[in-house]
Amino acid sequence: MAAIRAVLVIVVGLAVSLGAFGQRAGGPATVAGLVRQAWTVEGVERTALVAAPPTAATDKGGPLVFVFHGHGGSSAQAARTFRIHEAWPEAVVIYPQGLPTVGAITDPEGRLPGWQMAAGNNGDRDLHLLDAMLAWATSHHRIDPARVFAAGHSNGGSMVYVLWSARADQFAAFAPSSSVFRLDAIATAKPKPAFIVSGRADPLVPFAAQQLSLRGVLRLNNASVNAEPWSGGAERHASSIHADVIAYIHPGGHPMPDNAGALMAKFFKSVK
Repeated sequence: MAAIRAVLVIVVGLAVSLGAFGQRAGGPATVAGLVRQAWTVEGVERTALVAAPPTAATDKGGPLVFVFHGHGGSSAQAARTFRIHEAWPEAVVIYPQGLPTVGAITDPEGRLPGWQMAAGNNGDRDLHLLDAMLAWATSHHRIDPARVFAAGHSNGGSMVYVLWSARADQFAAFAPSSSVFRLDAIATAKPKPAFIVSGRADPLVPFAAQQLSLRGVLRLNNASVNAEPWSGGAERHASSIHADVIAYIHPGGHPMPDNAGALMAKFFKSVK
């Protein structure tokens, strides 16, 4: 078990370093229909692209989704890849931009944008960004506090797991892709519904490590190891404590399948 834990920690570092392979930032820095928003967090300007409906979806307010790009990616790239604002136009969707972050293998000088790998890393600068974005969203839009969600790919998936371990009470569910939940963080985490994407041929985050992480989440959520068909190739692991786990295991590599973002939106809509 000690050896497995060590491998899992190394894999997390690889995900942080290599996470944007197949989904590199590219194209225009803006996306049609999204607005650039900036905040000053601890003296540093932080930005995001925001999609927001003109009015709240219900009297209780509308849903809010944060979407985190991979290492070396961008907020515009995440918006074009996940497209959650298209799949769920009633939601306020925020695609934040990471800061230069050290990648253990390919970016030792930290020139490319990314996210903290664990609570306490980098002075918790990205957790503080989340706090600022959430405060802004709830003050500028009618948000239902029971429908706040986070999704992310690779290093962005690692950031989702950081939020799960450090800010679970503020979220209804999580959707990480091509990443792993650190075993030490799972040990102290709260059960939450989850949509987890894994590629069997992932060359960066070994599938065995992702499966080890998935098994840890199933135990945390009191979810069955047996699965039933859900939608779009994903399967549902039913939970006895209302914390179902949807596992989307695909035959590809590190990048998400094209339909992953739409399935994440469908999953978020189903969380009660």
